[in-house]
Amino acid sequence: MSFDIKTKPEIYFNVVRKEMLPFVPSDARVTLEIGCGDGNFAELLLARGALEVWGIEYEKEQADLAQERMMKVLVGDVAEQLTSLPDNYFDVIICNDVLEHLIDPYTVISKLRYKLKKEGVMISSIPNIRYFRNLFDYFFNKNWDYTDSGIMDKTHFRFFTYRSIRKMFESNGYEVVKMEGINPTKSIRPFIWNLFFLGSFWDIRYLQFATIARPK
Repeated sequence: MSFDIKTKPEIYFNVVRKEMLPFVPSDARVTLEIGCGDGNFAELLLARGALEVWGIEYEKEQADLAQERMMKVLVGDVAEQLTSLPDNYFDVIICNDVLEHLIDPYTVISKLRYKLKKEGVMISSIPNIRYFRNLFDYFFNKNWDYTDSGIMDKTHFRFFTYRSIRKMFESNGYEVVKMEGINPTKSIRPFIWNLFFLGSFWDIRYLQFATIARPK
């Protein structure tokens, strides 16, 4: 079970995550995108040389659109679709802001290891709950309010920090190859804050963390 997506606005599915493309190995030929939306990220991969792009999408209308761009799209909850995926098949599995929507992302990524080729990798983008706007709102305003989108999206079942993302992968059979903050704020407040705390809050600048992980 994941989440009720039917209340989401159309833009939720068709934002093109161009900032994630550099994390995908350029020689990847067979890829799987979890939560592929209408398939716009698949277009980027195909234009760059991917031969097969598969997807899993919870919402059927979006999956139908994605099917026009991708080789194969499975419709439904990723946890329920795992048995429909071939083992040792994909060069890359991509999860762009999707793991936080799952009740049990830990079991899902553990099982996805077996769908990767020997040298395959998992690429993920995961929201950072310590992003400065959330952190300040929690500490100074004493708020923990859910919203229709963003880090405090009401359809998020899990919340992550830089450390907990790394722990999730490492405790479920992966080696973290690279982690990098993405979509940094332009506000100077995190910089000022870090002056007082000697840089220990460096992570609050980033809206998400991108991770490359490979099975151990």
